[in-house]
Parts: sequence; structure tokens; C-alpha cells
Amino acid sequence: MTAHSVIEQPAAKALLPVDPLAYRPHAIHQGERHWPQTNCYADLWIEILHALGSEPAAAFGFTVAQDFEGDQFTFFKPPLDDLEALYGLQVTELALYDDLIGHIEQQIARGRLVLLELDSYYMPDTKGLSYRESHGKTTIAVNRLDRAGRQLDYFHNDGFHRAVAEDFDGLFRLLPGQQREDTLFPYAEMARLPARLPDEEALKATARRLLARHIARRPEANPVTAYRAVAMAQAAALAERPGNAFHLYAFNTLRQLGANFELLASHLAWLDEAAFAEARDAALRIAGGAKIAQFHLARAMKQKRFERFDTALGELAAAWDAVGEALAHRLPA
Repeated sequence: MTAHSVIEQPAAKALLPVDPLAYRPHAIHQGERHWPQTNCYADLWIEILHALGSEPAAAFGFTVAQDFEGDQFTFFKPPLDDLEALYGLQVTELALYDDLIGHIEQQIARGRLVLLELDSYYMPDTKGLSYRESHGKTTIAVNRLDRAGRQLDYFHNDGFHRAVAEDFDGLFRLLPGQQREDTLFPYAEMARLPARLPDEEALKATARRLLARHIARRPEANPVTAYRAVAMAQAAALAERPGNAFHLYAFNTLRQLGANFELLASHLAWLDEAAFAEARDAALRIAGGAKIAQFHLARAMKQKRFERFDTALGELAAAWDAVGEALAHRLPA
């Protein structure tokens, strides 16, 4: 962001051999799922791990420990310690203090992936949502940056995309009126890629060990029951607010709950589909039930009646207990 950078400018190159025009997302982001997208950080890592040639489902044992935080369910993000234990990835914060593009070029040249928080307003893959319509913070991972050609290849949500020309300029705040001295740098991380990825047997052994640790960290009290205790009052207050408030609320409550447990189901099916069938099925009941509960909440907002929404949450709470009981028989805490 400075006029004269002290950072050398390496030539543009791709870190991973993937092409936005030929890219196929991982199976978790294809087919019939209750929540095809989860949250930007979890979806991002699914596609990064897929592009690296490893199995993303191994990373989601931690979802079993999700809690209710009073106004939202835990925004689930793969723990960095888990990523290192499973895949050998070392992720640390990247300090940004000079030319933003220069920092990214340096790390790509060193074989490191940069994860960066940017404004989705200029991201072409969000067309029909926020692209050129609204501003919002989201996280991408940069695979190739061509400063001279004004091109950026990046992982975001459930795919791999390219921003060019004015979109490139907008993302990096190069457009007229965007460059201000008091503009803060975005938050960034860098991922040191492993020299060698583990085979499936080693990956499953590590994933099983981590799952046992996360099971021991499950909330003592049922988080869906805790949510149910305050949800009717929250829903009644929400009904008096503009419509956009519903979408923000639903994303941070029911979508985070449902998507979290759908990823747990994927993790358990990959780890041992037969052994974890009961727990997987209960996790899928939460995934599907959260979607139904969201539908009932939307109707309740119009009718100002919340009985069906409350009943749906009761079923989700029972499914949460069933997940724990099934896992206790397989991996005692």
C-alpha cells in the first residue's frame, strides 16, 4: 500500500497446478447436501486440501465440540494445530506492513499460500450475492498473482476463481478514491506447505486420535438445549426488525449448527463408515433438522407464532445427545 516498497517483486507464478477454468470442487461441495456451503474459512480449507491432493474430510473431527455462545453457534474453523498434525501444514499470521501485493508475491515465491481477508464486493464468484452490490469481509487463498497482468487466481468458498482488471484493482484498493493513508491492512495468514503429504492410513490414525481429543472437549451441557432456551425470545425480537436481520441471524445460528454437523458426518463416514454409522446418522439429523428449523423460523417471522420452531429445536437437541451417545461407544473420552 506504500508508494515505494522495500519488497522485491518476483515474477508471477502459480503455487499449485490448478486452473480456474478446469477446476472441479471436492465431493463435499458437490452432490446433494443440506448445506452446500458452510462458512468461508471452512470451505476455503476444503478446497485448499483438495487441490493439495489430500482428503479434507480428515480435518473436521473438531466439529464435534461445537458450542452455543449465547448469540451464535461457534463459527467453526479447522484448528491450526490439527492442520499441522494431519497434513504437515504450518499456518501463522502474516504481518503486513508495506506493499500488500509485494507481500503476497514474496510468499508465493517462497512456496507459501497466503490467506487474506478481502471485500467480496469485487469477487466475481459472488455474482448474484455481494458482487458489485454489497460489501462484506471474507477470506480467500491466493494461488497466483500477476501484478502486471492485473490477474488474481484464488480459492474462495467452494471453488477456485480468477479476478481480473477492475476487480483486481478493487480487491487491492488500487481504484481512484480507494487509496487513503488511514486504510488498515487486512488480516492475513501464510501456510507453509508440507514437503510430503501423509498416506491414507497415517491420516486416519491421526484423525482418530484428534477425534478422541475433541470428543473429550464436547460441551457438558447440550448446546442446542441452551439455544432453545433463548431462541423464542430472540426470534420474537427478530420479527420486529428488517428482513436482512433474519439472514444474518440464521447464518450465525442454524446454518452454523447444521453445516457443522454435516461436516462431522462426512468426517465420520470417511474415518470408518460402518463403525460410526449411528453417530453419522445422528449428525445428519442435525444437519437436515437445522434446515427445517430455519424454514420454520422464516414462517414464524411472518406469523408471529413459534411453536413449530420450538418443536424443531427439541428434535435437534435429541439428535445432539444421540451423537454423543453413539461416539462414546466407539471412542471413549
